[in-house]
Amino acid sequence: MDIQGNAASAAGDDPAHAWRHPQPVAADRDAAYLSLRQVRKVYQTRSGDVEAVGLANLDIAAGEFVSILGPSGCGKSTLLSMVGGLEGVTEGEIWLEGARVTGPRRDFGYIFQEPTLLPWQSVLDNVLFPIRTQKRPVAEYLDEAHRLLERVGLGEFKDRRPRELSGGMRQRVALCRGLINDPRLMLMDEPFSALDAISRDDMNLALVRLWDSYHKTALFVTHSIREAVFLADRVLVMTARPSRIVADLRLPFARPRDVTVQDTPEFNRICAWLRDQIQAGYARAAQASVE
Repeated sequence: MDIQGNAASAAGDDPAHAWRHPQPVAADRDAAYLSLRQVRKVYQTRSGDVEAVGLANLDIAAGEFVSILGPSGCGKSTLLSMVGGLEGVTEGEIWLEGARVTGPRRDFGYIFQEPTLLPWQSVLDNVLFPIRTQKRPVAEYLDEAHRLLERVGLGEFKDRRPRELSGGMRQRVALCRGLINDPRLMLMDEPFSALDAISRDDMNLALVRLWDSYHKTALFVTHSIREAVFLADRVLVMTARPSRIVADLRLPFARPRDVTVQDTPEFNRICAWLRDQIQAGYARAAQASVE
C-alpha cells in the first residue's frame, strides 16, 4: 500500500517515506521531552524468561500525542507501564525532562481500560480524588474540576454517582481525573476499548477537543488503527513479542482536528498502510513459531 497513492514512492522502496518520523541524532536526544534509551523488559517465570519488550528507542517532544499500535500481547501496555514508572525496566533508561523515571510519579496522569471510579463518591469528588490523595488544597482545584467537566459535557452531572452514568460518561470522568493535576505526561492504556462504537467515537472527539485546549504530552495505547490516526500526531507500530518499534509515522493532519478528516483519502491510505504493517507482523510471528 503506497501511502501517497502512487505506484512507486519518490523515496524508493519505502512507500511511507514522506511520513516517517526522522530518527534523532545524538544532539537531539538530550533535548527530547521524553526519551526511551535501549529499553528492554524480561519477565522471569517458572518455565523460563519471557522477553516482553525486546528493544525500544524513542524520543518525544513536549506536547506530542503519540499512539502505539501492535498485535495483542506485543508489549504495548508493558511499555506504557515502564514509561509511567509502574514497572521497572530490565535494561535501558527512561528520561523525562532530564530526570530519570524510576517509579510512579505524582505529576503523571494515568487512564486505564476501566474508569475505576469510587462508587460512593460524586462525579466531582472522583475528579478531585488525586488532589485529596496527594494532600493538595482541594479548594485551589475546584474551578479547574468544574471547567474540565463542562468541557466534556458533564457539568450538570457533577453531583451524580458513577452508577447513574453510562460507560462513556464514566470514562469522561476518568479523563477529567487524569488531567486535574495538570500532569506533565498523560498515559492512556486502551481507555475506550470497552465502549460501544458510537460512545467510542464520541470519546475520541471529546479527547481531541481537550487536547486542543490543554496540549499535554501523551502516550496512547490502542488496537484501533483509525482511533490511533485520528487522535495522534505520531503513530508507532510494534512487532509481536519480543516487540520492537518498526514504524514511526508523523501524521500530516493539522490541529484543531475535525472528525471529517477521517473521510479523506489520505487518512484512509495511512490507515491501510498501518494495517499492512500489523498484518506483516502477524505473518512474521507465525513464521518464527514454525521455525
